[in-house]
Amino acid sequence: MYKVNENCIGCGSCTAVCPEVFDLNADGVAENIIGEVPAELEEAAKEAAESCPVDAIVNE
Repeated sequence: MYKVNENCIGCGSCTAVCPEVFDLNADGVAENIIGEVPAELEEAAKEAAESCPVDAIVNE
């Protein structure tokens, strides 16, 4: 499961890469909007995590 931690700066790179999994919340930081990432979105979620400039997305 991909989770966004407290390092998030709200740049939106993850939401641009994988909007099916990540979105910016009311506080302007990213969050995972689904539970377990389906297999067909796994590569996009991984790419979104790798695109994060502050390594705020972890796969637990």
